[in-house]
Amino acid sequence: MLLPTLALAFSALLRNKMRSLLTMLGIVIGVAAVVMMQSMGRGATAYIGEAISGLGSNMLIVVPGSAKGMQQSSLGIPLFSAADLEAVRRQAHDIDLVSAAGSRVARAVAGPYNRTTTASGVTPEYFEIRAWSVASGRLPNQVDERRAATVCAIGQTIADALYPGQNPLGQELRVHQLACRIVGIMEAKGANAFGMDQDDAVFMPYSTFSRRIMGSDRVQVFIASAKSPELIEDAKAQLIKVLHRRRHVPEGEDDNFAVRDPRELQTLLQSVTGMLTTLLAGVAAVSLVVGGIGIMNIMLVSVTERTREIGVRLAIGARGSDVLTQFLIEATTLSALGGLVGIGLGLLGAVGVARLIHVPFVVPGVAMPIAFGVSVLVGVVFGVFPARKAARMNPLAALRYE
Repeated sequence: MLLPTLALAFSALLRNKMRSLLTMLGIVIGVAAVVMMQSMGRGATAYIGEAISGLGSNMLIVVPGSAKGMQQSSLGIPLFSAADLEAVRRQAHDIDLVSAAGSRVARAVAGPYNRTTTASGVTPEYFEIRAWSVASGRLPNQVDERRAATVCAIGQTIADALYPGQNPLGQELRVHQLACRIVGIMEAKGANAFGMDQDDAVFMPYSTFSRRIMGSDRVQVFIASAKSPELIEDAKAQLIKVLHRRRHVPEGEDDNFAVRDPRELQTLLQSVTGMLTTLLAGVAAVSLVVGGIGIMNIMLVSVTERTREIGVRLAIGARGSDVLTQFLIEATTLSALGGLVGIGLGLLGAVGVARLIHVPFVVPGVAMPIAFGVSVLVGVVFGVFPARKAARMNPLAALRYE
């Protein structure tokens, strides 16, 4: 009896195509929204992971000042010295590379063009730690560092803004009253995890930057890399131990420096993204409930409209379970088709939005079968009441219904 019941259910749905489509709409919207939210959430998580890993290899960032939570206080705290960095290189055995780094906002001028940018002083190890090379030319090297040479490498944004249609290599760039010769154009990195353009920068030897721009040989910030990802925690502990001795931090007192691990930021951002994704998916899932109520309403209307048909079926020998099965199949079919269409539309929408906001498109593998399963369950749950109402009809009363 199942095949004839299936045939009757599908024929009933096809007789009222527009009503069936409108009934499915709530399920379609709900499933599409859930799939889109999950895909976008995973895409944002992947983007954050790529952005953080793009900061550098096994990197630790050391800044002066006491850190409490995410707040940083450096008022009256001494900066680092070259001797501090050398002690870290020699005594922290799991540290591979160490680089001084300093930066300030400065005006860059080339001919008739000028731009406010970030001028950074770094040692050659900086580029190796950050796995950042040049698209053309070369990087400032150890010879430039020893001589405090007036050379620089510029980001792609600076090259496009100050040298339109020209090759900047070998040309002069004035940065905060310092004229430097451009020796390299950095590979494009794009925006970082905070949306800042990493290519809007000028890099010069740290010795040049500290003497000619900052007027001090003290080190604002330095970065270090562990020898391997597995050794990051050991390298961090060794670095802290060395700086405790160098900066005379008494036992039990707060450090006057902070060691930042980009992985902590990645974990925090991914946690926030995950919570927001779950919240938005939960809000979107409300549409499924609304769609289920819509299915129940339409099925109740359908039962009323088809009272005589139900009476005839019961009168010629159909059992109440057959009528119940027919109406359950109709409700489940509507919700299942709505779920499939919703998954397709959700994936298309996620692809479009991912391209629009430039985040990776990630297929929400687990979310799709769950959303489909929930949509089918909604159809069954909300289809039970109309189906039972139809199955319990009195055949004689149904036949007399006008």
